[in-house]
Amino acid sequence: MTITANSQLSNVFSQNLESITSKTDGLLPTLGAELVYTQDGAGRYLTFCWQYSELLGLSTEKIVDDLNQTQTFVPVDKVTYLERLHRILTNLVPERFQCWFSYQKELFELDLVISPIMPSLGTTATTVLVMGRLVQATLNKKQARVASKTPTQIELALRSQQHQKLVNRITRNIRRTLDLDIIWQQTVDSLGKALRLERCIICPYQPSSSKVQVKAEYRQPELKSMLGLDIDIASEPAFAQALATLEPVMMEVHGYKESGRQKTLVVATCYQDQANGLVALNWQDECYTLTESELELAKEAADQLGTAIAHATLYEELEVARQKAEEASRLKSEFLANVSHEIRTPLNGMIGFLKLILEGMADDPEEQNQFLAEAHHLSIHLLNIINDILDIAKIEAGKMELAYAPVKLDELFSHVEGFMRPQAQMKNLSFRMQMPATSDEIIVQSNYQRLLQVMLNLVNNAIKFTHEGGVTVSADLVLKKANFQDQQFPGMVRVRVADTGIGVSLDKQDKLFQLFSQVDGSRTRQYGGTGLGLVISQKLVEAMGGEVHFYSLGEGLGSTVTFTVPLYQQPVMVSSNDSDSTSSAEC
Repeated sequence: MTITANSQLSNVFSQNLESITSKTDGLLPTLGAELVYTQDGAGRYLTFCWQYSELLGLSTEKIVDDLNQTQTFVPVDKVTYLERLHRILTNLVPERFQCWFSYQKELFELDLVISPIMPSLGTTATTVLVMGRLVQATLNKKQARVASKTPTQIELALRSQQHQKLVNRITRNIRRTLDLDIIWQQTVDSLGKALRLERCIICPYQPSSSKVQVKAEYRQPELKSMLGLDIDIASEPAFAQALATLEPVMMEVHGYKESGRQKTLVVATCYQDQANGLVALNWQDECYTLTESELELAKEAADQLGTAIAHATLYEELEVARQKAEEASRLKSEFLANVSHEIRTPLNGMIGFLKLILEGMADDPEEQNQFLAEAHHLSIHLLNIINDILDIAKIEAGKMELAYAPVKLDELFSHVEGFMRPQAQMKNLSFRMQMPATSDEIIVQSNYQRLLQVMLNLVNNAIKFTHEGGVTVSADLVLKKANFQDQQFPGMVRVRVADTGIGVSLDKQDKLFQLFSQVDGSRTRQYGGTGLGLVISQKLVEAMGGEVHFYSLGEGLGSTVTFTVPLYQQPVMVSSNDSDSTSSAEC
């Protein structure tokens, strides 16, 4: 309350002082202060109203007479108090200060504002209006030596009021932000300072984890920080009990106390009856004992915090989902732009060559046939692009159905070599295909057309992104039993496509198998293509019971792509001696 407000109230009192003194019960409580009384210059009470009167055993009917006769509720430093009283009456200037009062066995620290009751013109002020509040209550020193630690009624009332204000303040702070780090730190700071704790920590909790980590901490300067410390729940029974019961748990500190006897209150934060965090409050054992109402307040604060954690976590998840959705939308737009470019390029070429023929621009039949061949080549390229798009659409819709049958690996390699070797030779690249040394055929369980599509995709990419050196396609056997479609196979065949091309930087390799994602949009434009080859290959290989992996040491260091398919039957391997004998006979 401001001094101006008190001056205004003083004017009210000066208008009808007799009414004030005769109607204490009716007027003083309406002023809205916790403590209100009037005194004369000698410190005698004229009126008195305090919300804690009944807790002190003061009778409201004759409270003024009792106080004046017994002189029990008086300032500890009465001389200084009266000097201040006289100064206010002389100068007619209100003052605010804190002062200790004593009553029987207890001491009370009061925050007071004393205002002179303004007299009529030509008269001297003789009365003051005092308004204030209780800051703290304690036993006097003599009684403290023999008294128990059981709190008095007025202490309980004061603590309840203070703790409720604390919960309200924590709740207001929580509602101002959805940043979990800020919520955690503001909470431990508020609890630590208000309750004068040795330490207060907050640990978020995940049901799937056996440990919690200290994410926020309030501590006294002489204590070692626990921030970032991992705490095993099993090693702290109070932690486990609080999480299991969702009730406050008192414990004696034993794992990380610095000195003296200390106690800790552990409270689980929760949302919809699911624990999502722990709050631990640590204080000296000499401090007062917590009451049931204070434990309920602690639980209420924990519930507020648990709700805030849940809402903030949900907000973070929604924010991450929003960012992913925006990124996916951006990638899809970029992908569609590249695909439309890839479709228009061969289509424009086809239209151009056919228009030349229709307009009779070919000089002779040979040139006309050349125009037709170019148009046909572009149409095949356009068909491949459309097939890739349709394949992705089927895969995303879950409508890709494959028929499986034994496939001869040497026949597959022969077809790939027939398609790809001419392209490699056009770029002056070496092209090698290597099969494992076996005395019989290697047969895999797969779909021939889709397996051929995968290999053509991978080898075509290797040739496209390689300018010098070459491409090597090889296969080896992994003789470890594997299961696919409720059938057991003797092993897997691993096919490796390695090149000496441009490579991919380590930080961009995770984008290779993301749908609608391209490692470098500008590079894709430079080399052409939709960027769907690796994604389609991965989906097809996984549908055929295998895995795809990509390896590159960085840009300019080449790339290697491997994929596996189930081995239909185990072939007879050729030993190294047999290989040497065969080589000698051939020579």
